[in-house]
Amino acid sequence: MSMAYDEYMKQMVKPMRAELVQAGFDELESPEAVESFMESVEGTTLVVVNSVCGCAAGLARPAATQAVLQADNKPDHLVTVFAGQDKDATAKMREYFDGIEPSSPSMALLKGKDVVHFIPRHDIEGQPMEAIMENLLAAFSQVNK
Repeated sequence: MSMAYDEYMKQMVKPMRAELVQAGFDELESPEAVESFMESVEGTTLVVVNSVCGCAAGLARPAATQAVLQADNKPDHLVTVFAGQDKDATAKMREYFDGIEPSSPSMALLKGKDVVHFIPRHDIEGQPMEAIMENLLAAFSQVNK
């Protein structure tokens, strides 16, 4: 890839990254950052596998941010990796999603290192944002009982 293309993509995705960061998500941009986080994590974590697609922009990111804002039982940690942009970090995070096919966008709720709830792209695309939020809020409540 050319440096011009790489710089263009970096600039194009800035607002897509910022949407989650402004809502309190920490970006894990390298495999080392993912591994460091995952090897020391305790409690619950919401992982959003971000993407440039329309269902990420119109559904996944807004549902994740609104669910976190409205939740009585928020996850202890909020993190994100960006599929297609931070490819190595995304691949490393997916190693922790044992037996789950890669999907982006997607969301995983973890307890420790274990996936306890997963929302793949096919449960995001074509769904109302409110349904995705309800899915997340129900999962937050279940895992924090």
